[in-house]
Amino acid sequence: MSKDSENTPDMRRYSRVVVDGVEHTPSRAMLRAVGFGDEDFRKPQVGIASTWSMVTPCNMHINTLAEEAGRGADEAGGKSIIFNTITISDGISMGTPGMRYSLVSREVIADSIETVVAGQGFDGFVAIGGCDKNMPGCVMAMARLDRPSVFVYGGTIKPGPKHRDIVAVFEAVGGRAAGTVSDAELLEVERTAIPGPGSCAGMYTANTMASAIEALGLSLANSSAQEAVSRSKVEDCRRAGRQVVELLRRGIRPSDILCREAFENAITVVIALGGSTNAVLHLLAMAHEAGVELSLDDFTRIGRRVPVLGDLRPSGRYMMSELIHIGGIQPLMKTLLEAGLLHGGLLTVTGRTLAENLADVAPYPEGQDIVRPLDRPIKKDSHLAILYGNLAPEGAVAKISGKEGLSFTGPARVFGSEEDALRGILGDEVQPGDVVVIRYEGPRGGPGMREMLSPTGAIMGKGLGDKVALITDGRFSGGSHGFVVGHVTPEAAVGGPIALLENGDRITIDAETLSIDVALEDAELARRRDAWQAPEPAATRGVLAKYAYLVSSASTGAVTDLNLQDGD
Repeated sequence: MSKDSENTPDMRRYSRVVVDGVEHTPSRAMLRAVGFGDEDFRKPQVGIASTWSMVTPCNMHINTLAEEAGRGADEAGGKSIIFNTITISDGISMGTPGMRYSLVSREVIADSIETVVAGQGFDGFVAIGGCDKNMPGCVMAMARLDRPSVFVYGGTIKPGPKHRDIVAVFEAVGGRAAGTVSDAELLEVERTAIPGPGSCAGMYTANTMASAIEALGLSLANSSAQEAVSRSKVEDCRRAGRQVVELLRRGIRPSDILCREAFENAITVVIALGGSTNAVLHLLAMAHEAGVELSLDDFTRIGRRVPVLGDLRPSGRYMMSELIHIGGIQPLMKTLLEAGLLHGGLLTVTGRTLAENLADVAPYPEGQDIVRPLDRPIKKDSHLAILYGNLAPEGAVAKISGKEGLSFTGPARVFGSEEDALRGILGDEVQPGDVVVIRYEGPRGGPGMREMLSPTGAIMGKGLGDKVALITDGRFSGGSHGFVVGHVTPEAAVGGPIALLENGDRITIDAETLSIDVALEDAELARRRDAWQAPEPAATRGVLAKYAYLVSSASTGAVTDLNLQDGD
């Protein structure tokens, strides 16, 4: 569509309120200064939400991608307007107080995109995300606004030499503490692990969420499986810009796509790829914004029948760039569809159904071992285990690949913060057989639910990966692996059982019975609860204080919703 006569009032449902009529002459005058000509006021306005920033390699190239998406929208007869939102680098802020702002940024991104698109009267938009929280933040805004829109993933980074990535750096720090990595070796890893633009290289949170969003139907085919610096990613952006105008013409909105079955497809793909535990948190939040019922128990239900097929980092061997070279996630999705594990009749942003999108997809090449066949899975059921018990009556999320074993029992080694835990691990306070407990790091207690990549990286680097377990009311980076349990709810800050633990308490985690318990009688837990005092708020002003006041439990997605608050 390129003719002005085809730009019907319905395509300009929002922008015409801003620019049509004598009374809006001042609006048009302002827009002329930013590049509008006479003909542009008759075109649908397409916002391009860019998360470009030099804060992180994940997003450093997105300005050029945003320009390509804008060109696509303009070529299709729209008028593109690029605007920015923020990003926080998890990899840079990890292990510092700044990491408290990471999950908070998801809400800020969603709020800011909603604010600009609604405030400026854009008829549709393209959202381009790179680092972890960009992606769910973009989708949450798409669901809230319910205007024709397409999500574009900024793309994955290329691996460094010797198959290195950011997790190799964190683990090298642990190796340095253990004496197995020299200062010179650590410096060499630091200098070479991140070779350029793009999101972290394994099936960590960024690549997990990009794959989930494609499975949801909100991205064009293969958007999740392209390198950041590639011709295919440039073309993906140009197509996305054009497609938003087509969605406007056809009146297709996110609410036509985001149904319960679409979220089931996303969960299925995340499991098959061995994706990040953060997908649980983000999919719950995205579903909440879309008005779709989704709970922790849906992950268990779907996980019973969906196997892990992707041999991808952190638990596996391969990186996203290697999966891209054999066809990305499309052949996997076709395999799952043919096995009856995906809902194929659902509409996507292509304007076609998922099954139609996959109809001509070729299988993976013979001899590849990155994605296993269904009859030879890495794990016959999900690696994402939702656990309940007297330590997590509202649920917890474990990532159990099977390599760590299926159960662990040991004495608690309790820490009140990530920093204290890291010092304890590096200082040999943590011993083989321990269950490391990191508390007061939940959505409200942190605030911000920091990721525990520094402690888990140190555990792996010190050779304790198969010798200790770790539980927390915080969460984990997609790069974390080992016997780890996060999202323990209720969190410590609201008096959850994790707040009542003492050193030496015997904890049992069982992935087969999906349980997490401490060997204490109810009466003893009640006695400790009566003696427990809530800590002073960690933040009393600014965005962290507002977030802590509004945020819900991790078991409902840690969304900022007054109706879902955890505790009083």
